[in-house]
Amino acid sequence: MHTIGAIAIAGIAALAAALVMNGGDPPVHNSKEKTLTWDTLKPEETSPKRDDKLVLTDAEWRKRLKPDQYKILRSHGTDPAFCGILEDNHLEGEYHCAGCNLPLFRSDDKFNSGTGWPSFLLPVARKNVWFRTDRSYGMTRVEVLCAKCDGHLGHVFPDGPAPSGLRFCINGNALSFVKKVVK
Repeated sequence: MHTIGAIAIAGIAALAAALVMNGGDPPVHNSKEKTLTWDTLKPEETSPKRDDKLVLTDAEWRKRLKPDQYKILRSHGTDPAFCGILEDNHLEGEYHCAGCNLPLFRSDDKFNSGTGWPSFLLPVARKNVWFRTDRSYGMTRVEVLCAKCDGHLGHVFPDGPAPSGLRFCINGNALSFVKKVVK
């Protein structure tokens, strides 16, 4: 069986109860607005429509991505715990989708969850990610995907710190880091 990480098991009961979500759209995150919460997550069955949607053939994805990136983003793989890239990155900047370069997370929202994967409180914007119910490996979880290219990023759990209470557990190989430019 695939190793998911012991901390992921803790959120399963809360996740099962939370799969009946409210009908409102989750708010966009920024420091002055309400934050995305477990109760406002809304797993979807289909990818959101976007004017900038990136759709490529499997051959084009294989040419565009490194093998480890392809395994995560296109085949829903997982980096081994404590072995992925960017977990220990402490520089200021943004984490973008390695498949399409869409900004996903800010360094200000990154925290050390102790799980072995980069963890974030919130995405840069709600419109940049979408959520789908994942029932693989005998568990029910909420998968996080890039809204532009539908790349698998990781999962979100209800065991994170305040203010969101969320832990976006994201594969390092699904991300590229863009360092903040000091002016």
